[in-house]
Amino acid sequence: MKTTRTSSRKRQHVNITLAEDVSFRFKSSGLDRWEFIHNALPEMGLSEIDTSTFFLGKPIAFPFIISSMTGGYAGAERINRQLAEICVEKKIALGVGSQRQVLEDDRYLRSFSIVRSVAPSIPIFGNIGATEIAKLKDASPVLRMIELIHADGFAIHLNPLQEVLQTEGDKNFRGVLKGIELLKKAVSIPLIVKEVGAGISEHVARQLINIGITIIDVAGAGGTSWAGVEILRKMKENKQRRSRHNEIFWDWGIPTGDAIRAVSKLKTTFQGLQIIASGGITNGLEIAKSIALKSDYAAAARPILKALVQGGVKAVINLVDEWDQELRYVMFLTGSRSLSELQKQELVERV
Repeated sequence: MKTTRTSSRKRQHVNITLAEDVSFRFKSSGLDRWEFIHNALPEMGLSEIDTSTFFLGKPIAFPFIISSMTGGYAGAERINRQLAEICVEKKIALGVGSQRQVLEDDRYLRSFSIVRSVAPSIPIFGNIGATEIAKLKDASPVLRMIELIHADGFAIHLNPLQEVLQTEGDKNFRGVLKGIELLKKAVSIPLIVKEVGAGISEHVARQLINIGITIIDVAGAGGTSWAGVEILRKMKENKQRRSRHNEIFWDWGIPTGDAIRAVSKLKTTFQGLQIIASGGITNGLEIAKSIALKSDYAAAARPILKALVQGGVKAVINLVDEWDQELRYVMFLTGSRSLSELQKQELVERV
């Protein structure tokens, strides 16, 4: 059977993010601008710190999510199985990559369903793109995706920058908000709306909250530039030189720290809003800063995938352990026994 266009694109995305430097070039996540106030008298023991929380109604050991990466092509099953094993071992949450390929054929269903087979108890969420949601006449295709992985939640990713730079991208985002609202009414599990590296503004967050969305992944600029990924993919496919027309969008987006601050303002008005911080998360200190900026969780994808490919499951477990320990050290050095206390810590902006 011929490989679908979606399957081919998924494989290309993974290969490019592993082989090329697709980081933002002139823009950071913005988290480096913020510093904690050191507490020289924490009056507590390191062993007293509790980093546990709940996500999608299930307990997790610390507020970290392995973010949506892949699925829907040959080779993705192994990656997703290993990611699920890691999440079980560390008691953290997992998002699968876009399930759009499920709409095209049944070839790679196992690349998605494997996660629940391996990880029956952790929070797992599905994923589809915004333009696919806009085309929905009813929720049945998404309900199939949810059932495939017995999802605890379902993410809709907003990626207008990525789509507009793809030769084959869907450049019509009309009807996305209406589609999300339709889906919200049709499913019984929580919906997550996320960007893919260009950030979510206060205005967009308010629109989402107004239709009942309570979990927002700001996925800001500062980590992987998906504009960069698409620019490099276009060059490889068409054997083109770099185009200045596309290059100017490599660093487009709202830095993660700025996006967290903008969206978190809405927590005072909208009780129950949960924020996931992603986009340039590379250590436990950045997780801690994200939480102090009023996010509830942090997430990462590319650093996890690179560690997995280079060193296997053990390397990722070691990396997650390092981030967990760094988060605990920050909590100790700020006198925060719990995540709720860490959220109340003051950060100082460096100028």
